[in-house]
Amino acid sequence: MESLENGSFKVRFGVIGTNFIVDKVLEAARLDHRFELAAIYSRTQERADEFAKKHNVPHTFTSLEDMVSSNLIDAVYIASPNSLHASQSILCIQHGKHVFCEKPFASNANEVKAMIAAAEKYNVTLMEAMKPTMTPNFSTIKDNLKEIGTIRKYFSCYCQYSSRYDKLKEGVILNAFDPSLSNGAVMDLGVYTIYPMVVLFGRPKKISATGLKLFTGADGQGSVNFEYEGMDATIMYSKIADSSLPTEIQGEEGTITADRINIINKVTLKKRGGEETIISTPNPTHEYYFEVAEFIDLIQKNEKESTINSLENSLITIEIIDEIRKQLGIIYPADSI
Repeated sequence: MESLENGSFKVRFGVIGTNFIVDKVLEAARLDHRFELAAIYSRTQERADEFAKKHNVPHTFTSLEDMVSSNLIDAVYIASPNSLHASQSILCIQHGKHVFCEKPFASNANEVKAMIAAAEKYNVTLMEAMKPTMTPNFSTIKDNLKEIGTIRKYFSCYCQYSSRYDKLKEGVILNAFDPSLSNGAVMDLGVYTIYPMVVLFGRPKKISATGLKLFTGADGQGSVNFEYEGMDATIMYSKIADSSLPTEIQGEEGTITADRINIINKVTLKKRGGEETIISTPNPTHEYYFEVAEFIDLIQKNEKESTINSLENSLITIEIIDEIRKQLGIIYPADSI
């Protein structure tokens, strides 16, 4: 690894996946001087070459085994279809590579448990790429919970009409609504409402879900109620309708509101009987920067997991999603493996 002046070092990344999210993450990652993009894996050389030219990547691979067994990379960012997350993560881990894997972590809890066990066995860093919980404004929410007294309610909503739904109504099944890829509304958007809830309040005592199952077998939308000790929580998510509802945490002494749970730009605090105060700060840099910086920090410090996007939080989140899918009758091929 290349040493830097301040005692840190470059972390050489290989990338799995060439979608638009990868473009955004790499744009943010380049703001961290410790990040180095060293290799790209794609199933076709044509796509690998196209991506390498676009992002100035020195090495291309059409064999994942070849990339992860090489000495060209230290870590891998995985942004492939959900159904491949576990197998690809474990392969990378077995070759001693640190893994930064897109949300949702895997298809189900059994896969996540296997990923965690592999990371512990091979002594590497493993982290889920869940961006909002890493941002300064999420920290502001956590730091101000004490201001609203005994918490009684968490509400979060992420409903965004997918352009791919138009194709689905024409009978064309794209990845977003394909259960064979472990896709659907709760995996794509619902996870954004669940993960912050888990970070803030832990595992719920009871889960009650309703939702719409599409003809493909994937879910299009859902609403879920959670029971906690002394409080409850409600989430709404959809890929077939829009909503502008914010996220809200209600306490006996006040309320904290966040404008959007996937990108928290504005946070307000309103004490009971008082004025509403803006407590957020403008995001000082790219929205994806903080999760990448956290992952690199862990590697630099030889720490195996984040204290926020922890392996336990990732496991609890996917266990919640498993239960939601069970109640809605959403089954993935990965569930039978």
